[in-house]
Amino acid sequence: MKTKYLIITIIVLLSTSVFGQRYITKTGHIWFHSEAPLETIEAHNSQVNAAMDIKTGAIVFKVLMKSFIFEKALMQEHFNENYIESTFYPNATFQGKITNSENIDFSTPGTYNAEITGELTIHNVTNKVMATGTLEVTPEIIHGKSKFSIQVADYNIRIPDVVAGKIAEDVDIYVDIQLKELNKESLKSAN
Repeated sequence: MKTKYLIITIIVLLSTSVFGQRYITKTGHIWFHSEAPLETIEAHNSQVNAAMDIKTGAIVFKVLMKSFIFEKALMQEHFNENYIESTFYPNATFQGKITNSENIDFSTPGTYNAEITGELTIHNVTNKVMATGTLEVTPEIIHGKSKFSIQVADYNIRIPDVVAGKIAEDVDIYVDIQLKELNKESLKSAN
């Protein structure tokens, strides 16, 4: 039921225009990497919902924070309970736009540079972000990749002094999504 609601929400966010303009995924991959003097932390999430409207360049993401998988279970527990507080702030979202979409020919296979700006919400705090990446257009999918950095303090994530040497102030975020065209059949399968 939650998946159905999320797909409908993403579709409404993008617009109600013609099918064939929008691409979606429920299995995008986002991971983050934190390099601190005492410890390296990395976590992966392959349950990322994303949608893109190639006509307008609009792009949205919704990430369930509890779906990040860490190498160590204790790291995952601390991430969810002490830092992200995922019981209170279960999702991270991004709502933005490809600002150079006029330079991307979505009807011609190839790899294109993309510039994205938008608002990233984590821990109930929203900040503007800018990122660059690539969009590989194929007849079946649009494969998007990007990397950008955030500062945890910008999202009111508090790092206790006791573990300050283990958690970096800057975190690199990597995005790897494969979007498929939204059509009437994919709407039926979401129901």
